[in-house]
Amino acid sequence: MQSQCAAPNCPSGKSEVQPLFRFPRDPERSKKWVEKCQRQELIDKPTEQLYRYYRLCGKHFETSLIDAECQSTVLKDDAIPTIFDVPNKPQSGQMKRGKEPIKESEVESKGRKKVKKSQAETAKEDVQTVSEQEEYKEYLNSLFEVLLLLGEQSIPPPGPAHNKEEGLGSSNFQALLEYRMNCGDEVLKKRYDVNKECCSSEQLNQLIEVCEKYIRSKLVEEVKQNSFFSLLTEDLVKISGGWFLPVFLRYVDQSNCQQERFIGFLSFEGHGDALAERLLSEMTDRWGLDMEQCRGQAHSCSATHFSQIKAFAYKLIEKYPRAVLTLRATQTLNVSLANSMSLSGVQLVMSTLKKIESFFSQSSLLQQELEHAISIFYPDKQEKANELTEVCRTGWTKRDDAFDLAVDILEALLLCVDSVHDNEDMRWNDQVTHDALEISKALADFEFIMALIVLKNVMTLTRAFGKNVQGNATDAHFAAASLKSVLHSLKEVSDNIDVYHEFWSDEAVNLATAMEVPVKVPRSFLRKHQAESGVVRLENYYKDHLSVPVVNHIFREMNEVFSEDHLKTLRCLSLVPAVIEQHKSTEPEEESVQMFNNDIPNAGTLSAELHCWWVKWSKKGKGETFPSSLHETLQLADVKFFPNMLAVLRLIGVLPTLALQDSCDAAYRRFRMYIENTPDVFKSKSLAVLNMNYDVGFELDSLVELYMKTYPDREEES
Repeated sequence: MQSQCAAPNCPSGKSEVQPLFRFPRDPERSKKWVEKCQRQELIDKPTEQLYRYYRLCGKHFETSLIDAECQSTVLKDDAIPTIFDVPNKPQSGQMKRGKEPIKESEVESKGRKKVKKSQAETAKEDVQTVSEQEEYKEYLNSLFEVLLLLGEQSIPPPGPAHNKEEGLGSSNFQALLEYRMNCGDEVLKKRYDVNKECCSSEQLNQLIEVCEKYIRSKLVEEVKQNSFFSLLTEDLVKISGGWFLPVFLRYVDQSNCQQERFIGFLSFEGHGDALAERLLSEMTDRWGLDMEQCRGQAHSCSATHFSQIKAFAYKLIEKYPRAVLTLRATQTLNVSLANSMSLSGVQLVMSTLKKIESFFSQSSLLQQELEHAISIFYPDKQEKANELTEVCRTGWTKRDDAFDLAVDILEALLLCVDSVHDNEDMRWNDQVTHDALEISKALADFEFIMALIVLKNVMTLTRAFGKNVQGNATDAHFAAASLKSVLHSLKEVSDNIDVYHEFWSDEAVNLATAMEVPVKVPRSFLRKHQAESGVVRLENYYKDHLSVPVVNHIFREMNEVFSEDHLKTLRCLSLVPAVIEQHKSTEPEEESVQMFNNDIPNAGTLSAELHCWWVKWSKKGKGETFPSSLHETLQLADVKFFPNMLAVLRLIGVLPTLALQDSCDAAYRRFRMYIENTPDVFKSKSLAVLNMNYDVGFELDSLVELYMKTYPDREEES
């Protein structure tokens, strides 16, 4: 292993201080470096080994090949070393460069020593002991390489020995370190011989924290380079006994592609304004986000933490009014609305739907049981049975029409889970039968049936709007114009809630009767109010505690989430060529586009540029196909000739409501996989950042420098 210059006779590191450069990873360039430095014993070494263990110092490169604009000394990509001492003794006043003679005066003028050493002496010099600092860097380099490998594969470094008393003795991290030592990593061997371990649990945690800090700094820098972004959060996650808020950022990168990145977890301890202030402070002060550039926010949360998340959203709008509250594209509108309600009946429905999804996804045999039950309840409607069967093979519990589908298959669901729980043919294990019983109890509860019926009927009013607003550009543009009619329908239901509730109650009672479910007020409510005089009437209870609150909540949320600024941004989708072509008789609304006047290059030319853009796309040639999505529009080659239009399209691109291309939502999919597949004991907020951002591009030397800067005492201890 070399942490000094690999060139023969080079005094760098001893009498001179020169920057050291790794051998390149490119095989062809690496071969040229070896040839130039005339080290015969390096010719047969693999490129990767040369990259990791050998260096050439700056004195062997022309000054023009060293990038002076960078903060640190960096070689240009195509740099080849050309300046070396000549190993042969001059004859008759001359030295030879290949077939050409070199005058001895030339050599002296370049300040090169005329020394000839034997091969044995050269080899002896090459294996000199490296300095302690360089050795420490190589040691950290090895640790980070192993950690990054584990993080990329979502393998917990501490596992499987998660008992604190065991330390890292039998951990995944230690196992890979031992493998490296067996493969000849001398620095790790030396460390193990001295300390009887390569890395302590405390140091491993420090390495992981440094990785998190490094990744976040790169992501924040990338977001800053691309100006505007939106802030997105997911439902709270419990890690090591504490609640944490997952935070994502959405932005449009330099290639005009929408991106979403997971930036980390925020501790969710506290309440009210104090919690909101602390969350904002951490994002700005500790993470370095410029919230003045935030143009949108969206939050997916359960009812348990809804009020706290709302307080945070309001505080964000109060401080940064342009951070418009919107819908999160990863969740359908109706499911998002239902999740945010704290009503016991609604939460019973939502938790049961999650259990149903988890239950039937674990085995194809269970899915077949459900399909068989559906066929029993639709013997004369084969087409309907086939349709429901197909839908149930998908993630139907997350669809906008999930409540309609649940009502359609409710009786079949109860029959199926009861059959699994009975387990007459002994096909299912105890865990499966227990889960089936839990679902059966929920389905056979009248509160569940009544809540499901209310959700189905109220959400019918928002279902088409939700599907459109998260659809293609044309549909989302249409949705912006249809919100008024949706709100009008909800207001009409609210004004006549007595009549509507009576219909819903009759439907629920009829369904419960068919399922042989007792029609009653929830026992929990009766127990709390048993001291009160009088009998609780069934109709009044469900109207006051379910129907009225559901309608009011949805009406209020629709008004808040789809504010005027949100709708104006959606209307700006009229800039998409396919939308222009569909409404070619009408120019895009300049009033909506003007909301971005402070964020575009030249607001003075907006009107003229908007007209030119409309003229360009309003006339479709024969056989010509226009871009139909925001992504396709941003990728147009000539969009750069319309700087204001490009700026507006990029701003629309950060809107959390709009669905991303499949290739752009990798961070969210990695997040779901990490949360669902990682055992609670191995979940780590820092490792999660590493796992979900392993493609950011790591510079091991930068990681090492950051670690040494963050933990300077560690080097002294070593």
